[in-house]
Amino acid sequence: MKAGSLVLSFDGRILNRGFWLYTIDIVAPDRRVLYVGRTGDSSSPHASSPFSRVTQHLDHRTNAKGNALLRNLRAEGIDPSCCTFRLIAHGPLHPEVESFDDHKPVRDRMAALEKGLAAALRESGFVVLGKHSARLEPDRETLNDVVRSVLEQLVRTA
Repeated sequence: MKAGSLVLSFDGRILNRGFWLYTIDIVAPDRRVLYVGRTGDSSSPHASSPFSRVTQHLDHRTNAKGNALLRNLRAEGIDPSCCTFRLIAHGPLHPEVESFDDHKPVRDRMAALEKGLAAALRESGFVVLGKHSARLEPDRETLNDVVRSVLEQLVRTA
C-alpha cells in the first residue's frame, strides 16, 4: 500500500449520544451497498453516538462483538480497505436514558424504525446488507421523515 494523506471531516453533532438511525453508504470497486443501523444497545441502557458506532462496526479484532458491518462486508466478498464510506446519521430521535427499563421501549421503537428504513431503501432499489427485525410497527410519520431525508442524501451522490 502506497503512503498518502487522507482526510476525514465531520460535523461535531455526530458525536452526541442518544438514539439515532444511520445508513452507511459503501462504494466498493464493483458495486454500491448500504448498511442500516441504530444506536441503542440491546444489552445495556447505553445509546452511543453514530460516530462511535461506526468505529465499532469496522473493528477487525477477533474478539470484537459489535462489528456487524465488517462481517457483512466480508460475507459479500468486499474488502473494506478498498471502499469509500459515507455515514448518513439521522437523530438523535430520543436522548439516552438512565435505566435499562426506560431504555427497552425506546430501543424497541428504534428497531422498528431501523427495519422500516432498511425495507424502504430496498424497495427503492438499493442493496442493503444484513437482516433487520422488530416486533413493533414503526411510527409512520417518523419513518417517512427519515426515509425522505436519507434518500435525499443517497440521490445526491448517485
